[in-house]
Amino acid sequence: MTAPAILVTGGAGYIGAHTCKALARAGYRPVTYDDLSAGHREAVRWGPLEVGDIADRARLGAVLARWSPKAVLHLAAHAYVGESVEHPGKYYRNNVAGSLSLLEALRDHAMTRIVFSSSCATYGMPDMLPITEEMEQRPISPYGASKLMTERMLADFGAAHGLHAIALRYFNAAGADPDGEIGEDHTPETHLIPLVITAAAGRRPAVQVFGDDYPTPDGTCIRDYVHVSDLADAHVRALQALERGQGPVACNLGTGRGWSVRDIIGAVERVSGRPVPVVMGARRPGDPAVLIASAARAASVLGWKPRWPNLDDIVRTAWAWHTRHGK
Repeated sequence: MTAPAILVTGGAGYIGAHTCKALARAGYRPVTYDDLSAGHREAVRWGPLEVGDIADRARLGAVLARWSPKAVLHLAAHAYVGESVEHPGKYYRNNVAGSLSLLEALRDHAMTRIVFSSSCATYGMPDMLPITEEMEQRPISPYGASKLMTERMLADFGAAHGLHAIALRYFNAAGADPDGEIGEDHTPETHLIPLVITAAAGRRPAVQVFGDDYPTPDGTCIRDYVHVSDLADAHVRALQALERGQGPVACNLGTGRGWSVRDIIGAVERVSGRPVPVVMGARRPGDPAVLIASAARAASVLGWKPRWPNLDDIVRTAWAWHTRHGK
């Protein structure tokens, strides 16, 4: 029997590639749709690659007609918060208008299942912790706003066209494939763990810490880091939930535990056995002091639980991949 095709927009990216591997292991055929502006052709290993822009309705239509996917996992997006503040048009054009183009293509091909890569950035500055899905979403960046707008479009397409959607609100993706096949490789790199790793490896003079005067135990920001393989597993579980007739629903994906910037630096030093040079800088505007998820809904709806809850284990997979590939 032929494995059912699943279209994965952004499947050549960091989370997308790990998700494609998880899909293949679960018996699906991931079809990556990516313009390769940020993704990597060599990361597409578990199914075919279709090169295209999500804003290109004709190209999308041709790919949907060719593969007749059973569902779409929509991960294609620009994802730099700081850049979104400087260039909001880029983010609204790609993340919002591009997502609209995709949803209209799904409507035209009578497709009714989508898993959407959303973000904790939709919450903005939370009033309470841990963050639950019932809390008000007040994004403070165009990136977060673009994700929230797409969630609204999913709801509206659901009401009008019968679209069944599950939105996964990631917290901080981290780590690398435990088998060492794929990892985190952004240009430019803005994520903390790879920045600290490259500083420990001597490929970066130092890692800059943005603020040590936050109201946290060590003065640095605290975030909820979730292993990328756990995120990939959640996508497979969300797809299977849609197949069972569940949705629409939104689920946070996090461990429910926070680690500070200094905690990350300490973990990299323990794993690598090397010191990490640090340069202290001022706070960045708009950085919340603490972001920690409640993932209780993901546990109840998806049966999802992080398999990599330990920080040193997460860092160990990232260190192994970066060391092996010289990144």
